[in-house]
Amino acid sequence: MLRKPLPLLAVMALACTAAAHADGLDIQKINGEVRVEAGQRSGDAQTVNGSIRIGDGATAKEVSTVNGSIEVASNAAIDAAETVNGGIEIGEGARVRDAVTAVNGAIVLREKAEIGGDVENVSGSIAAHGARIAGRVGTVNGDIEIGARSRVGKGILVDKPDHGWLRAKPRTPRVVIGPHAVVEGTLEFHREVELLVSDSATIGEVKGATARTFSGDRP
Repeated sequence: MLRKPLPLLAVMALACTAAAHADGLDIQKINGEVRVEAGQRSGDAQTVNGSIRIGDGATAKEVSTVNGSIEVASNAAIDAAETVNGGIEIGEGARVRDAVTAVNGAIVLREKAEIGGDVENVSGSIAAHGARIAGRVGTVNGDIEIGARSRVGKGILVDKPDHGWLRAKPRTPRVVIGPHAVVEGTLEFHREVELLVSDSATIGEVKGATARTFSGDRP
């Protein structure tokens, strides 16, 4: 099952201050954007009702927001990224030590981005463009594209909608595995999907769906 977000009240308890951290400053805001400028170091970067941008070559620990997007620029490094009601973009050559998680938001991983954990959302697309994901890619109600030359270490999961907490109208997700992509582990589908796999891709066992192959750059 996909991990549910932390309770909103816990996130809302963030203070509008910056507290000293052994490896930099923790940045915590309510109703405001958070920016870590290029080349700078930060501790945790957190906000409510605001976006977060980690600049080129910058570093941060936990990066999280509610009602805002997260952008991690090229060659930056963070511990993890999580948002509720917002998208996440991990730039070219950027590194995330642990998971990338969004609720109701798209996730985009650029060329040579490296993710050490899982990449998951509930709704919204997930697209990896030449990225490497050590963990699993998972969604409930979104499309997945594992683009050309991307690699996934622990399979794919498309889970059943839980109507107690997913209010979006159910749809049929589209899962595309691009040319020369590699998906190790099991591709597991607990609901109907459209699974399209390049004839040059390498994938593991498929459960719950029938793969259709395609030639060329895209289906």
